[in-house]
Amino acid sequence: MDSYYIIAGLGNPGRQYDGSRHNAGFNVIDELADRFRIDRPVRFGKSLIGKGIIGGQKVILMKPLTYMNLSGEAVREVCSYYKVDHRDHLIVISDDIDLPVGHLRIRKKGSAGGHNGLKNIILHLGDDEFTRIRLGVGGKPDPRADLANHVLGHFDAKEREVMEEACAKAADAVVCMIEQGPDKAMNLYNTKKQKKPRKAKIAEETKPDEVTKPVEETTPAEGTAQVKEAGPVVTCTAGEAGTETTSQEKGEDRHVHSDSPLEGI
Repeated sequence: MDSYYIIAGLGNPGRQYDGSRHNAGFNVIDELADRFRIDRPVRFGKSLIGKGIIGGQKVILMKPLTYMNLSGEAVREVCSYYKVDHRDHLIVISDDIDLPVGHLRIRKKGSAGGHNGLKNIILHLGDDEFTRIRLGVGGKPDPRADLANHVLGHFDAKEREVMEEACAKAADAVVCMIEQGPDKAMNLYNTKKQKKPRKAKIAEETKPDEVTKPVEETTPAEGTAQVKEAGPVVTCTAGEAGTETTSQEKGEDRHVHSDSPLEGI
């Protein structure tokens, strides 16, 4: 319990960005702060931070105030001051436009995947070996739409409901990482890929070389007369010749900013 866990949620400061797609990381920090009664956030350099205990470990929840594209400056500042090894005790939470709304993807390391906030963190830390949770916020509804408007835009009512559940699940994943490690969290909280429904098999057509066997004639039972037709054999009583007793079956013939939150998404 000597070293802090630093949990950094990415987003843009300012009320106009509250609840936007790009601020999904901020929302998870709020969820954790409420759930574990983390200290009231205070200004520390380029961040807002709050200290507390989660899973028996000391934690620092942080929101960079640098705007998204310079998130690495704030993350490095906190890691350096508190002497935290980012390879073991840093968890970064960000949005992901390549995932459907509400889906989670947890990784122990990896590229930025086109996310400018993660890209800047990798630049300032010197490598990509830190755990991250990515929350799906959905892609642009129209390929021609402006990406900045999309990520700085807000969810509709149905999406907000899905995202509230996703933020709670992401907070659960953070707790799991601290208590049981990232591998366990990946197994439990990564959204499983949905299997595509299998196509129904089309009934096989009769093969050309198949020959229909002729109907064998049988000796009619006593008291019956046999009537031959082009179709199936029809049996009737001697006194009711010509009246069918069986009928013939029918044939079934990626993000924001340096000085302005709108730049460089």
